[in-house]
Amino acid sequence: MSLNRRSSQPRLAAALLALAGSAFAATAHAQEIDAGRYHRAEGLLAWNVNPLIGGGAVAPQWMAGGNRFWYRNQTGDGAEFVLVDPDRASRALLFDHDRLAAAMSVAADTAFEGRKLPFRTFVFGEGDGSAPDERVIRFNANRRGFTCDIGAYRCEVGDTLVNRAPFVRSPDGRLEAFAHEHNLWVRSTENGDSTQLTDDGEEYWSYGTTAPRPSQIIAGVPARPVLQWSPDSRRIAVQRMDERDVEHMPIYSATSQRPKLYTYPYGLPGDSVIATFDIHLIDVESRGNVKIQADPQPYLTFTATGMRDSTWVTVKWKEGGERLYFVRGSRGGKTVTLYEADVETGAARQILEEKRATHVELNLDLIGGYPNWDVIAGGEEILWFSERDGWGHLYRFDRDGEMLGRVTEGPWSFGDLLHVDEDARRIRFTARGMEPGRIPTMAELYAINLDGSGLARLGGEDADHTVSVAPDGRYFVDSWSRPDQPPVSVVRDRAGRVVLELERADVSRLEAIGWSPPEIFSYKARDGVTELYGLIHKPSDFDPEKRYPVIDYIYPGPFIGSVGRWNFGGGTLGGALRGDQDALAELGFVVLQMDHLGTPFRSKAIQDNYWGNMGDNGIPDHIAAIKQLGARHSWIDPGRVGIYGHSGGGFASTDAILRYPDFFDVAVSTAGNHDNRSYHAAYAEKYQGLLVRDTVAGADNYANQVNASMAANLKGKLFLMTGDMDDNVHPAMTYQVANALIAANKSFDFLVLPDRAHGLNEPYVIRRRWDYFVEHLLGLEPPADFRIQPPPG
Repeated sequence: MSLNRRSSQPRLAAALLALAGSAFAATAHAQEIDAGRYHRAEGLLAWNVNPLIGGGAVAPQWMAGGNRFWYRNQTGDGAEFVLVDPDRASRALLFDHDRLAAAMSVAADTAFEGRKLPFRTFVFGEGDGSAPDERVIRFNANRRGFTCDIGAYRCEVGDTLVNRAPFVRSPDGRLEAFAHEHNLWVRSTENGDSTQLTDDGEEYWSYGTTAPRPSQIIAGVPARPVLQWSPDSRRIAVQRMDERDVEHMPIYSATSQRPKLYTYPYGLPGDSVIATFDIHLIDVESRGNVKIQADPQPYLTFTATGMRDSTWVTVKWKEGGERLYFVRGSRGGKTVTLYEADVETGAARQILEEKRATHVELNLDLIGGYPNWDVIAGGEEILWFSERDGWGHLYRFDRDGEMLGRVTEGPWSFGDLLHVDEDARRIRFTARGMEPGRIPTMAELYAINLDGSGLARLGGEDADHTVSVAPDGRYFVDSWSRPDQPPVSVVRDRAGRVVLELERADVSRLEAIGWSPPEIFSYKARDGVTELYGLIHKPSDFDPEKRYPVIDYIYPGPFIGSVGRWNFGGGTLGGALRGDQDALAELGFVVLQMDHLGTPFRSKAIQDNYWGNMGDNGIPDHIAAIKQLGARHSWIDPGRVGIYGHSGGGFASTDAILRYPDFFDVAVSTAGNHDNRSYHAAYAEKYQGLLVRDTVAGADNYANQVNASMAANLKGKLFLMTGDMDDNVHPAMTYQVANALIAANKSFDFLVLPDRAHGLNEPYVIRRRWDYFVEHLLGLEPPADFRIQPPPG
C-alpha cells in the first residue's frame, strides 16, 4: 500500500501506521479493490460505449454532380447508410439493408445482418469516368471484395479491392495520379494503362512521397502522393521531397531470432540539413516538368501550410488551371510568404509576407483546419488570415500585397473560411469567442460581407459547431454538440435556415450502463485573471460525502489542449466520448481535463504563453485549477493527485511530477517527447525556437524543457512506458529519462513494449495504467492480471 506523503489524515495517525510495521503492511496488501469496478470501467472504454450511441455527428460524403451526400449513421444497435438530397429536403436510406445483406449472404455463402453490415465505407461503381454509377457500390468486408448492384440486389465476390488511398483522381475523372519507385505516374480509369510522367526521381528525392517510416513499411500501408490536379486536369502540382542528406534515426525490432534494424531520415532541431521540398508542375500530355523558381521549402509537418488528410493545401490553382498560388513557410515557423507562380516558366512572384516573433498560423485549428487564405476577383484580391492585432482575423490585400481592409475584427478568433461567394462578396466562416457568456473555445457559424459589414450568426445553438460545406456552397452540414450535450446534425442553407434535421443523438443506452456526461467548470489561470475551462469526470456511484483522489489527464499541445475540441466526442485527440477518462473515474477517482495558457483557439497572447519554454506545459494552470476545485468541493482531495498523458502528454506528465514533486504524487507517462532536441525539427523549432548553443557555457536554449535534467527531484511514483518501434517519438527520449533516474538513484517503473509504434492505446497499457493509480493513489490492490477484452474487429 502506498501512503500519500501529503494525505489529509492527521500526522499522528500516519506516524502510528508507520510504526505498525510489517503486520499492518500485510493486512493493507490484502485489501483489494472491488473487481466490479474494473468490469464497469471496461464497459466505459470508447470501443464499448461508442456503438451504443444512436445518431451521432454526421460526416457527409459529398457526391459528384450536385449537393447530395451520404453518411453512415449509428443506430445504437447497428448502423445504416443514409442518402440526403438538400434540394429536395429529403433523407432516406441509401439502400434496403436487409436485401443487401441477403444478396451478400448468397454471394459469399456467409450470413450477414442488415443492421450490422461489415463495412463502414464504399465507393460507387466506375460509371463512364466523368460520373460514377450510383447503382453499384464496391467495398471490402470479411477479407473479401464485394461489388453489389443496389437496384437489383445482386452481389459478386472476389479478391479484396485495391486500396484507393494511393490514387488521386483528376477532376475530369479520366486519370488517376500515383507515385511509384520515386516517380509520378498516371493511369487511365477506364483501362488501367499507366504512363510515367517523371523519370529522375530517386530514393530520398521522390516525387509525391516521403521516405516511409518503419511502421508504414511493416504495415504495408501505401502512401497517398502529395499533389494537386489543376481544375482542367491538364497539369499536376506535385511536391518533390529532398531527404538525401538528412541524418537517419535507427530503430529495431527485437522480437525475432535475428533482430531487424531500420533507419529513416528524421531531422532534429539544430541539424544543418532537414527535409525540404520543391514544387513541380507536370504537364500530363507532354510530360513537361517545370520546377517553381523558389528556394526549397522546409518540410513543416506541424503547420497549417502543410498537409491535412493527404490533401495538399500548400498550393491553390485558379482560373481553371491558368494560375497557381502557393505559400512557403520558413524553418522555425516565424514567416509565411504567399507567391504567384507562372505555370509556363515556373517564375515566382512574392505577394505578401506574414511574420511573427513566435510563430505564424493560418488557422488556429492546427489539427483539422485548412489554411485560411484564398485568391479571388481574378487575382486582384487576396483573403489572408493574420494574428497581427493579437487575435486571429481575416484581411483583404490587393495583388501586390497592399492591405485593402479588414474583413473581421474584435476580441474573438476567426475559425475556418468555409466558402467565398464572389458574386455576393460574402463569406461563410466559423469563429470562436464572439458570443458573450459562452465557452470561448466553441466554434459557431457566421456570414459577413468582404467589406466587414453584414455580420450574421447562422447557427445560434450554445455548442461547438463542426461544419462541412457543399461543393457549390449552397448548403452546410452543421453538427453541433458540447461535452455535456449529445450531437444534433442538420442541413442549413446559406442564410442559416435549417433545411433538414438529420440526426439527434440518442444516448439512453449509455445512460443505462451508468454513463453520465462530464461536468463543465471554469477556473482562473495562474495569472488569477484569465478564465479557463475544464471537465470533471466522476464515478457512477459518486458520493459527495466522500473524498476522492484526483487524476489529471494532460495533453499540453501547444497545438491543442487536454480537452481537445469542445464537442461531445472530444475531437481529434480527445477520443470519442473521452472513454478513457470515464473509465478511470469509475475506479474511484475524480478525473479532470483542462485547458491552459498555451493552447490555441483564443488570443495570440494565450497561445504564445510558453513559446520558448515548452517545459511549462501549462502545468501551473492545472495546479491552480485543482487547488480552486479543492477549495470549492469537499469531495476533491488536493492532497492526492495523479497525472497521466500520452506523447506530448507523456512529456507533460513526467515534467509535472519532476518539476512539482510536492504537488503530484503519481504519474503515468507513455511515449513522451521528454527532450524535444530529439523530436521533429518542424515541431520543436516552431514552439521552442531554433536551437542556439552557447559553446562557452556548454548549454542551449532547449535546456528548460529537458525532463532528464530534473530526475533528482522525483519523490512520488513514476511509471514510464514506450514502444521500442516508435518512429514518431523515438524511445531514446524515454530511455534518457530512465538513465537519469538510475543515475539519481531513484526508484521508478519502466515498461518497454516490444514491436509497438507510437499508438499504445491497447488493453494491456490501459490496464497497467489503471493498476498503477489504484495501487499508488487509492492505496488498494488491483485485481490480478485483469484482462480487458475489446470487441472483435
